[in-house]
Amino acid sequence: MRILIVEDEYDLGAAVQERVRQDGHAVDWFMTLEDARAAVATVDYDFMLLDLGLPDGNGRDLLREIRRTSFDTAILITTAEDQISDRIAGLSDGADDYIVKPYDLNELVARIAAVARRYVAPRRQACYQMGEIVIDRENRSVTRNEMELELTAREWAIMELLSRRPGRIYSRQQIDTALYALDQDVGSNTVEVFISRLRKKVGNTVIKTVRGRGYCLADRADA
Repeated sequence: MRILIVEDEYDLGAAVQERVRQDGHAVDWFMTLEDARAAVATVDYDFMLLDLGLPDGNGRDLLREIRRTSFDTAILITTAEDQISDRIAGLSDGADDYIVKPYDLNELVARIAAVARRYVAPRRQACYQMGEIVIDRENRSVTRNEMELELTAREWAIMELLSRRPGRIYSRQQIDTALYALDQDVGSNTVEVFISRLRKKVGNTVIKTVRGRGYCLADRADA
């Protein structure tokens, strides 16, 4: 998933960013509402970790702004405000879950997975099969002839993205966005390298190249 962290405590934000990246997600981290708003305006995020007490305002303002136009992004509030009334207010404004600081990073990752299962996965097909290949989005696995393939985190990110809408063409830029945070440098042929590696594992006919436009999963009948 592409995840946005909005957190103004530097040490905590850095630790959360690193832990979530270890779990295979592309992560952007910003410390102010202004920067978070700019990111949301340019990137389609699957998930947001949103602090409430920020230097330039309350994160609930951003939460309400997002929910006025979209429910596609799952939002988990992370805050030191531990009153029941605060939790109810955040959930009423459209948050999908709430975790109180200080929290354990492993619990946070478990919460992200749980919220994704409830609110992100239901909007997408859980499993997609093309011949001998099965992409299981819920369990984050790809099997070939019932044997699970060993994919890197970024190889899985590409398969997960392409399987969201089989047959849809995803541009190189869209795939880059799914793989890398905004502050990471991307090589000119990075996507092509990962696609080549994936084809060696899933077969040459599963991922189609549409010249000049990008890549897509083959139709079931073609795979």
